[in-house]
Amino acid sequence: MDTTNCAVDGWVDAIPAPGPHGTARFDLTVRPADADTLPEDAPDTVVSCTSAAAGIVHELLTRIQPGDLLRVTGTMLQPTTPGEPARLTVEVLEVLDTALIPVLGDMVLDRYGDYCVIFDADRDQVPVFTALGQWVGLADNPDAITTLIDLHERVNGGDA
Repeated sequence: MDTTNCAVDGWVDAIPAPGPHGTARFDLTVRPADADTLPEDAPDTVVSCTSAAAGIVHELLTRIQPGDLLRVTGTMLQPTTPGEPARLTVEVLEVLDTALIPVLGDMVLDRYGDYCVIFDADRDQVPVFTALGQWVGLADNPDAITTLIDLHERVNGGDA
């Protein structure tokens, strides 16, 4: 097996996952430096990364999210079978850019004390449930949510 010390810049593909014995693992999607000269359908390279360094593991499992641009430095192990991803043991991690925070434009779940409501951008009406999932009713608009909740509490003796 061939190993190389290197630094790689790439985007996190999915949420990093805990690995065995206090490690963390994630995939890094790497675009070639000459990506502008390649055909549009040219595949990106995926590097499978792991780290056992406590600080890096903490960072990966608590702060890193899909879309973050990272520079990782460590030991690259070339695959023994063609088509398998290269494996990189990360010794240094640097966040170059963070992903945009996703905005839920179509539907948003919100909490009103012991009640949950679902805002849908395409509708004025707002479904209301208890936090345990019991159907309360359909508010005609966002301003009518508290009225519906008050009515439900009066009818049910304050039990959400």
